[in-house]
Amino acid sequence: MQNLPFEEIEQNKKLTFPVKESNKSRFIGKLRYWRSLSLAGILLLFGALPAMIVLQIINRRMRLYPLCVWGTKIWIRGSGIEVKVSGRENLEADKSYIFIANHHSYIDTTALFAYAGKKIGLIAKKELLKVPVLGRGISFINFVTIDRSNPERARQTMDNVRRIVDGGYSFGVFAEGTRAMPGELLPFKKGAFHLALQTGAAIIPVAIKNTDYLMGKKTGVVNPGTMEIVLLPPIETKGKTVEEDLPDLLLKTRKAIAEELGK
Repeated sequence: MQNLPFEEIEQNKKLTFPVKESNKSRFIGKLRYWRSLSLAGILLLFGALPAMIVLQIINRRMRLYPLCVWGTKIWIRGSGIEVKVSGRENLEADKSYIFIANHHSYIDTTALFAYAGKKIGLIAKKELLKVPVLGRGISFINFVTIDRSNPERARQTMDNVRRIVDGGYSFGVFAEGTRAMPGELLPFKKGAFHLALQTGAAIIPVAIKNTDYLMGKKTGVVNPGTMEIVLLPPIETKGKTVEEDLPDLLLKTRKAIAEELGK
């Protein structure tokens, strides 16, 4: 296990971890990358789009959810990546959670959605709304975007998330706010913890491992292999307040994730 710098964790600073080196052909990795993108496009165009049209007509939009889980798993496996999940014993069947995860790759979002073991919505970047088909489809399955430049819209979005959680869904948030470069854990932003405190849902720290090697930011390659999703023990938020408890919740969550990434 890597010895983690206590000061950087306590001060919410960037951490670095060793990155697995690839001995595979970069050219082949780029071909896999473009194959992965092509497969995603095919699934969206010939799977998601027709389903969205039909379900919109018959007013059964949420029926798209299981289809998206199925399509997501096809895309991940078709990209040459297997998913190993541990820690589902930490989840109670009748509870909603706020899953707070680290973020290295596009595949983190889809894998958490498909393999968390809960019906889950996600907070995503508003730029996704501009992606053809995908931008429309995410609204069918409780993905929400937050416009931080507009406080009133951001407040309305948070109100909507609370209603979704009250309706039995869990929510996933990538607390760094963006994908980190390979081997990095960026400082956590506070929004995920505001959400957990406002909903009263327990936090599940999630360590997503090996995706910086498999499909890392700015690498432009896909390496076949196995990613790990580790669902860590819950951190309760009931009875806690933003003013008194948010910093402690942030550090506890980040420390749990950092320690798992360092193993």
